[in-house]
Amino acid sequence: MRMSDQFRTIALWGRMNDSAVGRVAAVIASHLRERGIEVYADTATIDARALEDCIPLEPTTPVNNIDLLISIGGDGTLLTAARRVAGATVPILGVNLGRLGFLTDVAPEQLRVATDAVLSGDYVAEDRMLLKASILQNGAEAAASSPLALNDVVLQKGSTGRMFDFNTLIGGTFVNRHSGDGIVVATPTGSTAYALSCGGPIIEPSVAAVVMVPICPHSLSDRPLVVPASRQIEISLADPSEPPAHVSCDGEEIGQIGPNDKLLIEAADETVTLLHSRDHSYYELLRSKLNWGKTSRSGTRERSM
Repeated sequence: MRMSDQFRTIALWGRMNDSAVGRVAAVIASHLRERGIEVYADTATIDARALEDCIPLEPTTPVNNIDLLISIGGDGTLLTAARRVAGATVPILGVNLGRLGFLTDVAPEQLRVATDAVLSGDYVAEDRMLLKASILQNGAEAAASSPLALNDVVLQKGSTGRMFDFNTLIGGTFVNRHSGDGIVVATPTGSTAYALSCGGPIIEPSVAAVVMVPICPHSLSDRPLVVPASRQIEISLADPSEPPAHVSCDGEEIGQIGPNDKLLIEAADETVTLLHSRDHSYYELLRSKLNWGKTSRSGTRERSM
């Protein structure tokens, strides 16, 4: 198979001290080096002897040194990888060692074939939008460690265990005063994650939209809302006596908002590119992961003709 010159330097991303991840990384690292590819990997982990010939992947390693990143693990691993390369021209190929694997669609046993296909230029590239979260405290933007999210930005109650009230505005227009445990603001990518478990809709990744999904709302009429990705969403606490609420991006807490603060959420300028095989189908992925079309008796799929 003829290799292209597009991907000459590849980084392996994952928890290399996990034995399952380390084994897969060692196999693909050897496979890539046989093809003359420079391989970056975390060589400082416990079981990284098989990765000793790789170039050490450090937190300070410039992203522009890498042509492709292979994420090995679950969707959570890919989410951290996405933030690492956000805005750079570094696509991600996801290898699924997790449970559902909505984002990591390459099985470990298919990895060498899938990698060779990518190296030969036989793949589909898909851009995914990111959200940017900004916390304004007394009118000034507070520093945030990871303000970008591929899946979602979540506002949740603090440690009191009770509901709290908060206001939402879209594009500067007041929407609602909510009572509940919080709210999920998700991208189409994140519509199959936390937002889905809260009753939100599934949004095809190519749709330029954001979904706002209340978490355990006090009012059953407080329903998910799909809005254009071009609109800025503003969230603030409605009651000045409320304790601070927690803000997280893709499950990583970035700060809190108090009574005088605002959380601003908008589409980021940065995007992330995911690579798929030519036969990749988003709808087949949904059928497989969500068990659509299976009968309760036989467990087989029903297909309409």
